[in-house]
Amino acid sequence: MSDLPPPESSFASDNYAGALPEVIDALAAANAGPAAAYGDDPWTERAVDALRERFGAPVEVRWCWGGTGANVVGLASVLQPWQAIVAPDSAHIVTDECGAPSRFSGSTVLTVPSEGGKLHPDQLAPYLQWLGSEHHPQPGAVSITQSTELGTLYSLDEIAAIAERAHADGLLVHVDGARLANALAALDTDPATMLRDTGVDVCTVGFTKAGAVYGEAVVYLRPELAARASFVRKQAGQLPSKGRFVAAQVLALLEDDRWVDRARHANAMAARLADAVDGVPDVRVLAPPAVNAVFAEVPVEAIAPLQDWSFIWEWDLAAGLVRWMTSWATTERDVDRFAAGVRAIAGSATGG
Repeated sequence: MSDLPPPESSFASDNYAGALPEVIDALAAANAGPAAAYGDDPWTERAVDALRERFGAPVEVRWCWGGTGANVVGLASVLQPWQAIVAPDSAHIVTDECGAPSRFSGSTVLTVPSEGGKLHPDQLAPYLQWLGSEHHPQPGAVSITQSTELGTLYSLDEIAAIAERAHADGLLVHVDGARLANALAALDTDPATMLRDTGVDVCTVGFTKAGAVYGEAVVYLRPELAARASFVRKQAGQLPSKGRFVAAQVLALLEDDRWVDRARHANAMAARLADAVDGVPDVRVLAPPAVNAVFAEVPVEAIAPLQDWSFIWEWDLAAGLVRWMTSWATTERDVDRFAAGVRAIAGSATGG
């Protein structure tokens, strides 16, 4: 274990960061007096209007407690149990949601091999051949993540190509946007351009990783798709009774595009970290980070000491692949301290 002081921030996940001060202030302000429950409050009305403005469309919005719940509600509300979801094999709904989308929607999740966490339109073809056959689950939706679980990005053209291919056979397009703000910052775009104009039908808009205490939104870009959403949300235990507290946070994050601005900072800190460990013996960053995730190969024997010093998640222990995440709260000092620890621990692990 290194004798160097660990960073104050965690590089394990952007979920480890606290909430933005402006979010805490918004929660405190929303706490004054009573308000109608279950989203029938002025904060929710204003937040929904703000999202409709960002999307440039009369989108339907449903608050949920967290990302898994929002993905469940978004998918289960637009699918029948005999239908299936096609997703990359690295998708969060495949690997990290304990089978929740299948349990609550009844729909099978069909996977395709992913290069860099991304799905390509031609990968839908084998499953599209099942359409019309009563012996096979019927593909009903394609689910992609922006930015992906491997820290990569779909270009706007790539999203549009997936939507065009999916829509040609009657499939819907769902986007898991747990780190949507980071993608918007990296591509210097807005939700209307990235999601509405490319043909996305329903998406999860993540606010927790962007600096909220809790709360995500399911956004239906085709309002008619939300016909069952309220019932699915209630049955899935995802209806916040005091919805004003989700809405107040959303308003604070959307104000002056604060969520994207802070995500831009997180992305910059990831780039700084990748540069800082460049040249460290036996440490190889797989690619320049596109958003706020750095994937690096380190000596296997260095992973446990690094976790003891400043916990991070191994991504593939056998290959020595780890993931380092930055957040809105990461400072340059944190990055420099963490990079110094990586240099010391990786070097001692190999005798360097």
